[in-house]
Amino acid sequence: MDHNRDIFDGMVLFCAVVDQTSFSAAAKLLGHTPSHVSKEIQRLEARLGARLLNRTTRRISLTEAGQIYYDNARRMVEDAGAVQDRLHSLGDRPFGELRMSVPVIFAQSCLHHWLPEFLERYPEVSLQIDISERRADLVGEAIDLAVRIGSLPESDLIARELFRTPGVMIAAPSYLERHGTPRFPEELVGHTLIDFSFHQTSTHWELHLPDGGTTRIPVTPRVRCNAAETEKVLALMGVGITRLPELACRAELENGQLVRLLEDYQRPASGVHVIYPSKENLPSKTRAMIDFLVEKSAGWRGK
Repeated sequence: MDHNRDIFDGMVLFCAVVDQTSFSAAAKLLGHTPSHVSKEIQRLEARLGARLLNRTTRRISLTEAGQIYYDNARRMVEDAGAVQDRLHSLGDRPFGELRMSVPVIFAQSCLHHWLPEFLERYPEVSLQIDISERRADLVGEAIDLAVRIGSLPESDLIARELFRTPGVMIAAPSYLERHGTPRFPEELVGHTLIDFSFHQTSTHWELHLPDGGTTRIPVTPRVRCNAAETEKVLALMGVGITRLPELACRAELENGQLVRLLEDYQRPASGVHVIYPSKENLPSKTRAMIDFLVEKSAGWRGK
C-alpha cells in the first residue's frame, strides 16, 4: 500500500469520532454512514497494529495508544486545514518563490528593466533567478520557467514565443578603420573574429545569401567564449568582428558604437521563448510571470 495512505488514511475520521464522542455523530458531520466510519477506524487500527478506542454500547473512550495518536493526529489535521484555508484565501493571487532561468543578454537587455514593476505588482512573489548561458534542467532542478533564445530541442516542455531578434554581424568603427570593412562573406578570411562557443567549437560561419541559399565560410576565431557580453565588450574595444543576437547590442548599434556588417547575408531572426514544464495546474506565480513577460515584450515585437 502507498506509504502516504498508510499514514493519513482514517486520520480525519478518527479525530472526528473522538471530537464528537460518537460514530454516528462523526458520520453525520462528514457525510458518511456510521458503518463506513466504523470500518475505516478498524482499518486504521489494523494498519497501526494498535487498538485506539474502547467501545461499549453507550460510549467510546481512548486507549493509551489512542490518546498518543489523537494528540499528534489532531495537530496534523489542524495544520492541513490551516494550509487549505490559506490557499483558499489567496485564490488566484500569485504568491511564493518563483524560480527562473534566463540568458545573460535577455537579463541585461530586458529583465533588469522590467523586474521592479513585476515585484511591485506582485508583492507576495519572491524570485530566485539563474542568469547564465547554461541550459538548466527545468524538471530536474524544479525551475518554474526559463527564457531561451534560438532553436529549441525537442522536448515535452511548453514554449511560447515572446518576440524575435535578428542575428547581426558587428564590429566597432575603430576596428574597421584599421582593417577595412568586409563587403562579401569571403572577405571575412583574414579578419580577427570573435566566436560564441559553448558545447562545441565551430570551424565555419554559415551565412545566408540574398537568393535564399547559404554559404559556409571557414573561420579560425582569435577568441572563443561562452558569454555574449564578453563578445560585445571585445567588439566595442575594437578587437574584432563577432556575431550576436540584435537583442544583445541594439543600443550600441543605435548610438554608433558598433556597426552592422554584411547585412544582406544575415541569419534569419531567432525566437525568444519562455518555456515551462506543463499547462496543467500551472501555479498562479508562474502564470503571472509568463503573462508579464508577454506584456512587456510587446514593445520588442514592434521593433
